[in-house]
Amino acid sequence: MQWADFLANEAATNSLSPEQTAAFVERLKTENSGKSEAKLASELNIGAAAFKKRMTEVYEKFAKSYPELANSENRGKLEKLRACLTAKYNGGQDAQPTIKEIHQNIPPAVPFEKFVGREVELKKLHQQLQTSRQVAIVAVAGMGGVGKTELASQYAKQHLQNYQGGVCWLSAQGIDVGIQILRFAELKFKLIAPDDWELADRQRYCWQNWQQGEVLLVFDDVTDYKKQVQPYLPPESPRFKVLLTTRLGFDRTLPQLPLGVLKPLAAMKLLKSLVDRERLKSDPWVAKKICKFLGYLPLALELVGRYLDTMPDLSLETLRKRLEKKRLEHEAIAKANPLMRYEYGVAEAFALSWEQLDENAQKMGCGLSLFALADIPLPVEAIEDDEQQEVWEKAIADLLELHLLQRQSKGIYKLHPLIRQFFQMKLDESSEADEVKTSFAAQAVRVAKRIPQKSNREEILNLTLYIPHLAELATDLFPYLSDEDLITPFTRLGWFYKGQGLYQQAEPWLQQCVELTKNRLGLEHPHIVTSLNNLAGLYKSTGHYRKAEPLYQQALELSKRLLGDEHPLVAASLHNLAGLYEYTGSYREAEPLYQQALELSKCLLGEEHPFVAVSLHNLAGLYEYTGSYREAEPL
Repeated sequence: MQWADFLANEAATNSLSPEQTAAFVERLKTENSGKSEAKLASELNIGAAAFKKRMTEVYEKFAKSYPELANSENRGKLEKLRACLTAKYNGGQDAQPTIKEIHQNIPPAVPFEKFVGREVELKKLHQQLQTSRQVAIVAVAGMGGVGKTELASQYAKQHLQNYQGGVCWLSAQGIDVGIQILRFAELKFKLIAPDDWELADRQRYCWQNWQQGEVLLVFDDVTDYKKQVQPYLPPESPRFKVLLTTRLGFDRTLPQLPLGVLKPLAAMKLLKSLVDRERLKSDPWVAKKICKFLGYLPLALELVGRYLDTMPDLSLETLRKRLEKKRLEHEAIAKANPLMRYEYGVAEAFALSWEQLDENAQKMGCGLSLFALADIPLPVEAIEDDEQQEVWEKAIADLLELHLLQRQSKGIYKLHPLIRQFFQMKLDESSEADEVKTSFAAQAVRVAKRIPQKSNREEILNLTLYIPHLAELATDLFPYLSDEDLITPFTRLGWFYKGQGLYQQAEPWLQQCVELTKNRLGLEHPHIVTSLNNLAGLYKSTGHYRKAEPLYQQALELSKRLLGDEHPLVAASLHNLAGLYEYTGSYREAEPLYQQALELSKCLLGEEHPFVAVSLHNLAGLYEYTGSYREAEPL
């Protein structure tokens, strides 16, 4: 066994973390014996203080096996630890028995390979594998680029000592898995079954004569369990442990360890391990924005980190803007890095899963990309057509199985930011893109129309889930709104916030409504009247009467010019302007407008109409304020 492999084994035996292992191996390498801690820290791309802290933790863990380390100075601890390990490596009389070689074919590390933020998952994985009575099959599932293979590889390296019978790594996408097993047994254990035997018999011979001790079999990148795994499983025995990495989701009969994206702090840690720390310190908030934009996906983070390392003069802010503009097509994440283990760029990784979807699931993925990056309500049970409901259910199940969609709770789902970009890219490539976007806009408008001018608590709770998606429609998909429905999402978003007293959130939507309507429909359109009235109403509610008055006046003049003097919209405009004058104490200006609004509404709507009742009530209120009680009482 080589010294470096021996050190890795010792690290696993003493339960060192990945960070501690890196410092320990670097410090104990023969060629580094004369180097300072500062120099080694620099080579690991960490600070000297961090390196010293990790080595202190290493000494503490090894002190359990070598008590003499506990009472030594740091330099003395290093020399004593080196002496103890050297004696053990050489099989000296005072050392523990020499460790026998553990046969394995774990994929070798690649230059600057980083593994961070998975300590909890590693512990869970080990617990699941060790607690199973017979064959433990643990699916490390997750979408492309989430780090499934890296987690399995890191686990195998850290726990090598647990598997004295060897670690056999099998590529499900390589040559026949059965052949791979035979080659491993032949090369590592010299087990050669007769050539004239059937493959299954030769494989059975290998299992029966396999080296003693627990064995770990890793089936990497499984896409078809029945074909790639099931025929090659070892006999049921507690000593054989089986680990899968797969994009698929299995049912509960197969123990699983779902693997998600990194936590924000771990994502920053991964980026720091690849990019000069001072560079990130100068723009920490931009670095965090980049991590968030990438959805904390390990593959994307590593690609961007390595890209930045090759572009030392590129500012983080410039890269952030370019990523937001070009998205998955930017070279930083579009192409695989030849120095990395993973052979795909982000879009290529997602494409592998995309190709496994049928047409219905692909269409659903494209449709979901039009929603905002927020919880997506998909009330499938509301679909009346049973056949269509079943199509939706299967499409959702297929997306979930390949981890292209995340289930939050019953009927609520979510897309990863980069998968959403990938689906949008696929939609834009489709000949049906405009049709899909137009249909989405029409459906969203139907939801928007459910928002009343004043919402109660229950309505607010029920509608809140839809607000981000209506905002997405109003921001990016408004060109697909019909002229008739153009103002609906803007108006209803304004009402939603205004009704809760959230005036600052309401104002931009009502302002955009006016500008967009003018730009698209021209200055002479009834929608302009409605938009002006809504914005003026907001200013009136917030006490900005000077802003409200000219808008109400414009709305009144335009409604008369477009619709004539006798129209309900004219009556509403008269009523609104009168209400503003009443608020500001201009009672003489308010009275004739209220009277006109009342007479016009009676004429147009009849004596028995709610708007007539409102007009009567408001005119009476004006008389009450001015002390004209005789005029008020009959009204």
